[in-house]
Amino acid sequence: MPYPDKLLAADEEVVRHLNPHWLTLFGPVVAFLLIVGGASFGAAMVPDGRQQGVVRMVITGVALALLVVFVLAPVLRWRTTHYVITTHRLLFREGVLARHGRDIGLSRITDVSYRQTLWERLISSGTLTIESAGDGSATVLKQIPDSDGVQQLLNHMIEEDADRRAQENAGYIRGDGYGSAHPTALL
Repeated sequence: MPYPDKLLAADEEVVRHLNPHWLTLFGPVVAFLLIVGGASFGAAMVPDGRQQGVVRMVITGVALALLVVFVLAPVLRWRTTHYVITTHRLLFREGVLARHGRDIGLSRITDVSYRQTLWERLISSGTLTIESAGDGSATVLKQIPDSDGVQQLLNHMIEEDADRRAQENAGYIRGDGYGSAHPTALL
C-alpha cells in the first residue's frame, strides 16, 4: 500500500514502508478458526425444540462479538500501523479510530538499536529502539519485520541525510545552492 503523498515533502521519497510482522496475525487467525468452529459445533448440538432458533441466534451473536474483539480489532490494528522510512525522516502512525503518530527527522536520530529473542530471530522480526536528540525517552517499535536490516537501513539513511544536508549548506555558503549570493555579499 503506497503511503499518502500528502504527508511527504516535495523532495522526500519513501524508502521503506512496513507494517508489524505478519506473524502478529497468527493469533487472530487461530481465534477465528476456534470461534467459528466452536460456534458451528455449538449450533449443531442445540437440541430440537421451540427454543432452537433463539439459542442458535444467541450462539451466533456471541460468536460475532468474539470475532469483532479477537479477530477484527487486531487485524485492523495491524493494518493501520505504519512504519515509514523516507529520505528525510522516520514516520510512525498507529490507530483505527483514534490515531497517533510521530515523525522523527533523520538528523535528530542519535542511536538506532534492535533486539531479537531466539524466536524473533527465527521469524526475522524484532524490536527497534530509536533515540533522538532532545527527547527524554526512546521510541520503541515492536514486531518490526527484518529488524536488523531496518536498523542498518536507518543508519545508512541517517548518513545519507547528513551528507545531503552538508552539501546543501556548502551550496548555500558558496551561493549556488539556493540561487542567492553569499550571505556576506549582502552586507
